[in-house]
Formats: sequence, C-alpha cells, structure tokens
Amino acid sequence: MEIEQITLALAAQEQGSFAKAAERAGLDPSVVSRQIAGLERRLGFRLFERTTRRLAVTEAGQAYLDRVRPLLADLGEAEAAARDLVAMPKGRLRVTASTAFGQVVIVPMLSAFQAAHPDLTVELRLSDGLVDMVGEGVDVAVRLSREAPADTVVRRLMRVRYRVVAAPDWAGRLERPEDLSDVGCVVFPYPGFRDVWQFRKGGALMEVPVRGSLEITGALALAEAARHGLGPALLAEWLVAGDLASGRLVDLFPDHEVAATGFDSAAWVMFPSRAYLPLKTRRFIEALTDHVAETKESGG
Repeated sequence: MEIEQITLALAAQEQGSFAKAAERAGLDPSVVSRQIAGLERRLGFRLFERTTRRLAVTEAGQAYLDRVRPLLADLGEAEAAARDLVAMPKGRLRVTASTAFGQVVIVPMLSAFQAAHPDLTVELRLSDGLVDMVGEGVDVAVRLSREAPADTVVRRLMRVRYRVVAAPDWAGRLERPEDLSDVGCVVFPYPGFRDVWQFRKGGALMEVPVRGSLEITGALALAEAARHGLGPALLAEWLVAGDLASGRLVDLFPDHEVAATGFDSAAWVMFPSRAYLPLKTRRFIEALTDHVAETKESGG
C-alpha cells in the first residue's frame, strides 16, 4: 500500500492536483486524497499545502519526493527485469525511422520478428523529421547522421556508404568523377548533396561540383528517378544494394569512395536514456542488427 501511496503522491506533484492524478490512475479523487493523507500521517509531515484553488508541494515534501522518485523507478525496473527472465515480450513497441530506411531495411525484417514475438505489436512510425522519443513514447529510433545524437543512448547499427548510381544506359558515359559537372544529376535539395560531391581514392580527396537537373526531397523517389534514366544520383548503399545486384542501377565509379557531407556517416539505433532496457526493445535491436549483418553478407 505504501508504494501505491508514494506513486499517487508523485502523480499529484506532476499533475498539480489530486483530481488529475486520480484521473490518470483511474481512481476517485477522494481515494487519492485519503491515500496521500495516510502517507503524510506515517511520515509525520505534510507533503502538500492544499487550498481550494491550488496544490503546492511543501519544502519537506519536495525533498522527500525528489529522493523517492528515482528509487521507485529503480524498483519498477527491477520488477520488469525479473519478469523478462520468465516471460516473452508483449505489449506495444514503438519504432521510428526515416521513410526510406523504414521501408527498405526495417519492413523486410518484421515478418520474422513478429512470428518470433506473436504477443508484441509493432508500431512503425516513418518520418523524415526528428521525433521527440520521450514525449511521443517511442522505444527505438534509427537516425542517419555523421555523429551520434547526444540526447539519447545510442548504438552504431552500421556504417553508411554512398554510391553514384544511374540507369544502365549511363554506363561508360562518364569516365571520371569530374565529368559529373557536365551533366544534369538527380539531387537532394540540401546543402552538400545538391552542390558538391566528394570522392576519395587512395587517400586523395576530390570535390566535384554538380548541378541538379532534377531536385527531389525523398530518397525513395530519387532512387526511382535514377532507375528511369533521369540522371546520376548520390544514394546510400543500403538503399540501392538490391538495384545494383539486379542490374537496375549501375555504380558509375566503383573504385571511389563517395560522400556528400563527409565519409563517416552511420545509422544509429537510439533509445531513451535509462538504466534498464526493456526486453521488447532489446529483442528488436538484436533482430535489426542481425538482419543488417545478414543482408550485408548476402550482398542484398
């Protein structure tokens, strides 16, 4: 009962009223009031000053609630960790990624993942904008960037390499990367991707100005434009690996490393900062990591 009382007191502090805390807990406000009053009697001091218009935390109440909040969180994590040892993951797993990465990399792994975890519902949110993981209750995010994002716990999923690709009839038309300056390319309308592409071979770095005859914001649409012969495009290897293997696209400069804003891009798996990682989150990250490794080994 004491843990329930502390939980309700913390909820009242966060919500600013007993009524809102009761609504969140699905209880009658009078029950919440009695539970917190009982906790105050046991402690020997008031946690809250109550008036008809507001609820204010006392100095002693603030000190007490600040100390018990992390302890209660640790207790919840300990219980969840113990349950994980004897239970299968279940509930809802919220995952977010860019539209292209989600469609090309994550969706193909979901059939096997859900077959292995039938009690787990995956909610995949595809968006090319940044998502507030804590605010939106997201369990796992995948972001593509040169540096690891600093606002969450991260693991590097894979290095992201880029290729300059085009439809097969472009093969042989461009002998050197510098020749790209003389043709119309299909580009992202973003700094770096739109104006200058970087090439590296044998340690020598070269920057090649490019001009876009067609600008497209979406990676999937840009790849489709390249397949239709609309021009060379700078695209991530994970996006075009299947096209290169099937011959739908060709790598115009296979002997060069290619980049737009730098050669150290990566895909990062992110999850909210916490001491305990839920079983459902761990299982998904493990499955995604294995899928990426297997795809790389198969050349897909």
